Amino acid sequence: MPIQIRKTRQKDAIRTAFLEADRPLSPDEALQEAQKLVEGVSVATVYRNINSLLEDKWLVPIDLPGQAARYEVAGKEHHHHFQCTVCMKTYELSGCALQVKPKLPRGFKATGHEFFVYGTCVDCS
Repeated sequence: MPIQIRKTRQKDAIRTAFLEADRPLSPDEALQEAQKLVEGVSVATVYRNINSLLEDKWLVPIDLPGQAARYEVAGKEHHHHFQCTVCMKTYELSGCALQVKPKLPRGFKATGHEFFVYGTCVDCS
């Protein structure tokens, strides 16, 4: 007998929140957006579903220096992020034009890089 995946309106609302935002969301931002679609979505439901979507590899974490993680839909090409210093929303920057060749210690090998841009978004400018 195949395993049946439980599909709920709340999980659909959380997925829709990430898809429609098309940017990394904090759990609180996902909660606010999901509540617009389904009444009664709780913060516990958002955290539980984010963890489930991470396990399913549907979401990936975006780690911002000194802040709680944001999450975005998985499967996108390598890209970087912009964070507004006023509203603290995080946005995706398409592609990567960085040609970084850091001088690493002997024997070290770089396997990736992170680059964040900070400033004000159009709504806060």
